Amino acid sequence: MVDLFAPYRIGELDIRNRFMRSATTSAWADENGVVGPEIIKLYEGLAEGGVGLIVKGHLFIDPRGKCHEKMAGIHSDAVVPKLRELTDAVHRQGGAILAQINYGGYQASAGERAGPSVYKTENWTSRALTAGEIWGIVEKFGEGATRAIEAGFDGVQIHAAHGYLVSEFLSKLANTRDDEWGGDLKNRMRLLKEVYEDIRGRLGADIVISMKMNCDDFSPDGFTVEEAALVAKAMAARGIDLIEISGGGIGEVEELRTRARSPDPALREPSFGDHAVKIRETTRPKPLALVNGFRTRAAMQTYVDSGIVDLVSMSRPFIKEPDLVKHIQAGQAEASCVRCDACQTTRVFSKKMLRCRFGEPMPPKIPP
Repeated sequence: MVDLFAPYRIGELDIRNRFMRSATTSAWADENGVVGPEIIKLYEGLAEGGVGLIVKGHLFIDPRGKCHEKMAGIHSDAVVPKLRELTDAVHRQGGAILAQINYGGYQASAGERAGPSVYKTENWTSRALTAGEIWGIVEKFGEGATRAIEAGFDGVQIHAAHGYLVSEFLSKLANTRDDEWGGDLKNRMRLLKEVYEDIRGRLGADIVISMKMNCDDFSPDGFTVEEAALVAKAMAARGIDLIEISGGGIGEVEELRTRARSPDPALREPSFGDHAVKIRETTRPKPLALVNGFRTRAAMQTYVDSGIVDLVSMSRPFIKEPDLVKHIQAGQAEASCVRCDACQTTRVFSKKMLRCRFGEPMPPKIPP
């Protein structure tokens, strides 16, 4: 049996256990993308609660790719001092932390909706990026990664999931280009590969570079698990240090999510367990993390013992219990989070800090 609470190594980074906090936006930054003391306290609490590896909620690399109001940034040297306070707080508590860097693409509602192709919904229309703009975004990812290390992060995570720009390029539904950035999977994954190579060239071999990717975008004609396995294999071969598996994105159909869950009763708890098994076959020996649905220690132990994943990644349970790792180590059998999603609803519609409605009291509204 694998000891979930023993140290684990990712590349050249040692973390204290097998628990990972998946990136989750808190929507508590000023108009310039600078984080405030409330969010620093939130991350310090996660580290104090025993999380081994924390991923900071997504940071915009360019204001044009800003996904929503109050999003934190990594686009300017002006954001570095407060982010340094955040990373220092995490390190004082014995945690490690990665910066998730992102460009919104079609979902840049606080910037400019622009992605691989023209894309229309009932509410908005996105334009297609030019090849020159794409290369500019690659450079912005590299600059943001460099700035993240200056801010004290232990590495970076490329956001290649959930319908943001990198995952849009991977999806046949979202990417209908007929140039070197679209068409077959090799071309559709070019943006991800170029972003990774640019960052690796800047940061060197010893800094952890991770990626969060969809196992499936659950659209009828989008990005499939078979393609996800090929992308994961290619990125593992290129030297990516950690892959975190998630799912969902542009054109998602809720009913299609059922195809990702394992039919095995022992493996049914996480939402994307069956897809994780398929992707695991292509990524060994690179570390793999899985997020969405873990609640019980038994399931966490089963997934790690079976070798399907190396890290147990969670978000909602840590919103309810920042010290969940300590609780589990002390014998608690499962997280108290019931996945009602009120935490997300409250953040989006009330503009309040990311908190569990049934946990600690909600802090004041975000300043206008």
